[in-house]
Amino acid sequence: MARTRWSLLAGNFVIGCGVMVVGGTLNDLTKDLGITVATGGQLIAIAAVMMGLGAPILAGLISRIDRRVLLCWAMIWYGIGHALCAMAPSYPWLWPARALTVLAAAVFTPQAAAAMGYMSTPAHRGRAITFVFMGWSIASVVGMPMAAWIGERLGWRIAMWLIAASAAVVAWLVQRHVPTGIRPPALSWRSWRKVLTSPLLMAVVLVTACQSAGQYSLLAYAAPYYKYDFGATPEQISLMFAWFGSLALGGNLVLNRMVDRVGAAPAVTLTLGLMAISLLIWPLAHTLPALALVFIPWALSGFATNSGQQARLGGLSPRLAPALMALNTSAIYLGHAMGASGGGWVLSHHGYSQLHWLSLTWMMVALSLSGWAWSVQRRRDAALLQRSP
Repeated sequence: MARTRWSLLAGNFVIGCGVMVVGGTLNDLTKDLGITVATGGQLIAIAAVMMGLGAPILAGLISRIDRRVLLCWAMIWYGIGHALCAMAPSYPWLWPARALTVLAAAVFTPQAAAAMGYMSTPAHRGRAITFVFMGWSIASVVGMPMAAWIGERLGWRIAMWLIAASAAVVAWLVQRHVPTGIRPPALSWRSWRKVLTSPLLMAVVLVTACQSAGQYSLLAYAAPYYKYDFGATPEQISLMFAWFGSLALGGNLVLNRMVDRVGAAPAVTLTLGLMAISLLIWPLAHTLPALALVFIPWALSGFATNSGQQARLGGLSPRLAPALMALNTSAIYLGHAMGASGGGWVLSHHGYSQLHWLSLTWMMVALSLSGWAWSVQRRRDAALLQRSP
């Protein structure tokens, strides 16, 4: 189990690096391909739409496949796709290759979480799921800053090649350490109907979409934001990403330790509130050091929220976990698309300094939905307790 957990964490690390590589290398990518920053941001939106739509569709198509085989081939696909992206001669070649590549992310992240939930006992399910999802937080600490530095100094194509090589290594790890015979219950139409007709479950999924849109309204354009509004050097841009990622990892570690004790719903609601605080006081930051202080609450909560949402859904209905994990992953990536698209519009019409207001709006919607879902869950749990002998 330990080697399985670490292999899947490594897989999510590479997935996270690959998903975030465009944002980290956006300055060099737009310059090399001769496109605007807003157009480059649409690469994030295109990929996010593909992942968002692909996660639930593919979850139904591949539900009967052994998870070791499935996850291994997902990483191989991811590696080949990033190699093709690195060789793309122009934007019209790059965006279709990128769109197909990220389908592997739509498979790997939710199916890794569902597999860990399937293998874990109920008492440790939340911690097991958040552990493998922590690979995303580590990617924000190491992958995003390295992508930004490599993009500025060596070029975005080198960053793509490194992800391709890393995916090949993880495919080998998954093949070697993930046990065979892991097949969570197949997704039937009845399972999907239960999920889609549950106000509680769909509200929790919408929380994921809204908070993801709120984060990516700003994060999608962070590298050019640092450069053009604050005059940041390549090293300073990398340092800002590393600072944000370090805090995100720390927040995720704390959540991993407390989620089974305090409950996923209150933990998620707290993290949403912390992100809203950062976005509310955003105008106070006029220098990079001030900005680094302002986004501390956000950074501590950003990736912890996604991990907590995975654990929250896994605990609400373990039998429906494959469908819920797929929908939650879909919500994350569709949120990326909404955030990047909305942020691109704000950027084109009002500039970087107004992006945080859009982010705050999305975050307040997520916070309201989360609070409502938490209250419904408490009433449901109380009713079940009263009916039990």
